[in-house]
Amino acid sequence: MHLHKYEKIWLVFGIGSLVLFLVVLGVAAFAFGHQPPSHMASVDSQNLEESVFSEPGLEQINEDTYRARLIAMAFGYSPDTIEVPAGSTVIFEVTSQDVVHSFTIPGTNVNMMITPGHVNMAEYTFDEPGEYLVLCNEYCGTGHHYMQMKIEVTP
Repeated sequence: MHLHKYEKIWLVFGIGSLVLFLVVLGVAAFAFGHQPPSHMASVDSQNLEESVFSEPGLEQINEDTYRARLIAMAFGYSPDTIEVPAGSTVIFEVTSQDVVHSFTIPGTNVNMMITPGHVNMAEYTFDEPGEYLVLCNEYCGTGHHYMQMKIEVTP
């Protein structure tokens, strides 16, 4: 089989680009510890009162880091308001009690699908004081449009 000079150049370029892409992806995944956002933690959604979600709310881990354990349920979140100081990092641990929900903070990179029995985690640093609204983007029933909570970031 005879390959033209330009065909050989394009083959070398294409295979070289593929190898370079895979090397960059491998370095990013293994050397820098990148991983998918799922942490594979699970709970019994029917018995949340017997798990770490028995008292949902905000817990201070250290001076500027907080853990927010939240439960998404029919047309609301528990608790419906949390308050943190500006500059603090919040680690969100969210599960669903009943059906598939979403946990989305508009204007940030926090956007998770919440399924019953799975604990989804995300982390965000709130640099600007103000009020942040948390919304559900997954249709969860007739009262879906009422499903929201507030994060108050104080100066």
